[in-house]
Amino acid sequence: MPHTEQNAGPNTDLIDVIVKDHREFEAAFVELESHTGHAIGRKDLVDHVIAEIIRHEVAEEQFMYPAARSQLPDGDKIVDHELEEHAEAEEVMKDLEGLGPESPHFERLVKQMIEDVRHHMDEEERTLLPRLREACDEEELQDLGHKVLAAKEFAPTRPHPNAPHQPPGNLILGPGIGFIDKIRDTLSHREV
Repeated sequence: MPHTEQNAGPNTDLIDVIVKDHREFEAAFVELESHTGHAIGRKDLVDHVIAEIIRHEVAEEQFMYPAARSQLPDGDKIVDHELEEHAEAEEVMKDLEGLGPESPHFERLVKQMIEDVRHHMDEEERTLLPRLREACDEEELQDLGHKVLAAKEFAPTRPHPNAPHQPPGNLILGPGIGFIDKIRDTLSHREV
């Protein structure tokens, strides 16, 4: 029986997984920029977006970036730049974490987070992802995509700027930090 998309299950191609996340972030950014909803709902949306971005970043750092380092001749330079951008965005998200919409800094930080993440997504989609598509075969891309999806399930949901962002440290500590974040999310009634 021929293999069709209907019985193939979810697409785990790394590039498609990353771009799908990017599109979901963009949709949330548009909603945040439209200033719809009341303040409490806005804070919930910001918290949700932060949690999803952090999970995405952690999974990239655990699997996509090591692949880029090993597969691309200038992989170290590219990944170091990507990690710098993650760190900058994570600092903004950490500042946002304790603020509510009533804070005079809240909207400025939301805008900064959106700008930082959009810039990062654009760079990845224009440079890193096409190069990984060329450097990796389909089996590698499927395997990496599957690993990224699995890593997101156990990844932290809150910014931790001082946590390790490269293997082996992030592979060892990431799931533990994620577990603690999930407990904190439950205790604070934060839905992610």
